[in-house]
Amino acid sequence: MLNQAVEKSLSKMMTKLLRHAPEDFGVVLDPADGSCPVATLLEAIQAQPRWAWVKQEDIEQVVRNSDKQRFEMEGGRIRARYGHSHDKVQYAPGEPPAVLYHGTNRKALASILKEGLHPMSRQYVHLSEGTHFATLAGSRRGELVILEVDTVSAKQQGVTFYYAGNEVWLAEGVPPISLSVVESE
Repeated sequence: MLNQAVEKSLSKMMTKLLRHAPEDFGVVLDPADGSCPVATLLEAIQAQPRWAWVKQEDIEQVVRNSDKQRFEMEGGRIRARYGHSHDKVQYAPGEPPAVLYHGTNRKALASILKEGLHPMSRQYVHLSEGTHFATLAGSRRGELVILEVDTVSAKQQGVTFYYAGNEVWLAEGVPPISLSVVESE
């Protein structure tokens, strides 16, 4: 069993392989869902001298314990749940709850309230069903602000929501009319 520090470090390595730079490690992700065989991921990790000792059980532990449930394993395949820079991961449209949340920082607030939420360097805007994940995401970026997304209003504005699993919803953008500040530090 991995200790917490090694688990976190391996999680970062897996994120790099599955989200940011799979091509740097010779990993080809399925363009439809961003997945690859677990065996391919394991081989790419083990090819790095620092990680030669890693076993499939270690990868499974990282998947199980990820605070944001970043990874998904199914049918011998693994993927990053919330794709970033590789080919755009496709999700089926879903029917979100009436309210979702987004964590951001105070410096970005004026711009967001004027222009809405945009994916920036990501493929989608990440939203959550509760404030827990929004807080985790927003707290990395400075002084935390939690925004409430009125999904009924957003859908009327043409926004499509996609369920990514584990209470996380994605959208290609959210207009400012559908946003309000609910919490800040």
